Amino acid sequence: MKIISFLLLFFFLIFSEKTFSSPLQLVRIKYSGGGDWYNDPEVLPNLAKEIEKRTDIKIIKEQKILSFDSPEIFDYPFLYLTGHGNIILSSEEKIMLRRYLTSGGFLYIDDDYGLDKYIRKTIKELYPNRKLHLVSTDNPIFKIFYDMKGLPKIHKHDGKPAQAYAIFDSGRMVLFYTYESNISDGWADPETHGDPPNIREQAFKMGINIFLYAIFRK
Repeated sequence: MKIISFLLLFFFLIFSEKTFSSPLQLVRIKYSGGGDWYNDPEVLPNLAKEIEKRTDIKIIKEQKILSFDSPEIFDYPFLYLTGHGNIILSSEEKIMLRRYLTSGGFLYIDDDYGLDKYIRKTIKELYPNRKLHLVSTDNPIFKIFYDMKGLPKIHKHDGKPAQAYAIFDSGRMVLFYTYESNISDGWADPETHGDPPNIREQAFKMGINIFLYAIFRK
């Protein structure tokens, strides 16, 4: 760990003005359409354990499960969505999600292989006048705690390079989407996918970066 990473985290902890009405907890989004939003239920608890162990940030280990139309989402700064298939959001869910993101929330989406064409359509419906921007490796999300050289590729999928995309609102990243990377599979228990320790370590490092960026970004 580089000293600069600790200094960056200290800066964000001291000067961030963010406050939340509930304890820090990772939220998994439940959605309709047939996609397996529920797969690998251990990934968020495992990430939460690593966040607390490596940063000393206190966080509830169990995942919270909510839908976008739940008013409770406004109590949590970090939402996570994954799956292999289709996703359909109701009009109410879209309205609530846009309101959540505009008010300071952050959504992380990880394509678990097969979600891509559906989630891009959904994002377009959410933000018809905006495009998903490719996130460059000099973005703070890659440097906030661990100095990542780029998005790690955890699983092969179609063999394409791992890519990170984002939606910005008034210059602030509100949605982060990882494609051909499958970072969250690397948070699963070792026996779930058989990923070697070095691959899982890269996944945890990037996951911690994403969480800290979501919590402390301006």
